Amino acid sequence: MAYVIAVDDDLEVLETLGRVLEREKLDVRLASSGTQAMALLEQRIPDLLILDIIMPGVDGITVCRKLRADSRYTALPILFLTAKGSTDDIVDGLDAGADDYVVKPFELAELRARVHALIRRGQRQGNADSSAVVQIGDLVLDSDTYQASVYDTNIQLTSTEHRLLRYLMEHVNQAMSPSHLLQAVWEYPPDTGDPDLVRAHVRNLRAKIEKNPERKYIRTIHGVGYMISD
Repeated sequence: MAYVIAVDDDLEVLETLGRVLEREKLDVRLASSGTQAMALLEQRIPDLLILDIIMPGVDGITVCRKLRADSRYTALPILFLTAKGSTDDIVDGLDAGADDYVVKPFELAELRARVHALIRRGQRQGNADSSAVVQIGDLVLDSDTYQASVYDTNIQLTSTEHRLLRYLMEHVNQAMSPSHLLQAVWEYPPDTGDPDLVRAHVRNLRAKIEKNPERKYIRTIHGVGYMISD
């Protein structure tokens, strides 16, 4: 049974979320603050962490950044579930290292689909042989460390950034639409997920691996999507 930690300072929302997740046959632990969440994480690393952003004391963004700075939680799937739904808010959440972002109020079917997809991804990732290194020109991706290397400079990626970059590198010279990437990388069912999620992660990847303005790795194919070319 997959283990999920859900964090929200609104106790009514938290209890509803707990009931929804338990109906999905998940082992759920609830926390009403970032501090409580960190204590639960120290006891056992979950298969998924669901975080609110606006909380007293330690907010969700701070929790997410702390976790991503700790190698124990590099592969932990993190989903923000929050009322903060502007483009800037979503970018901030993904910049902090979240894998996905759902805005309240949310559709239960959509949330269930994303939760199960994130758990499946994380479990398969943990069990897979991920020793392979992928290279295109001077861009190298190491799945053991979730690091990309450009001109011998190592760059730490989140688990989703790693999966997205690896998929694009394994399909060199093939343009991929956001909807295709949501299914292939996030493993969401068709018509599930937000294309802006892909755009935000591509933006973050570019900021990390394309610091040299003379070398662009991820190309935008207007009207289609994204591609890495050799």
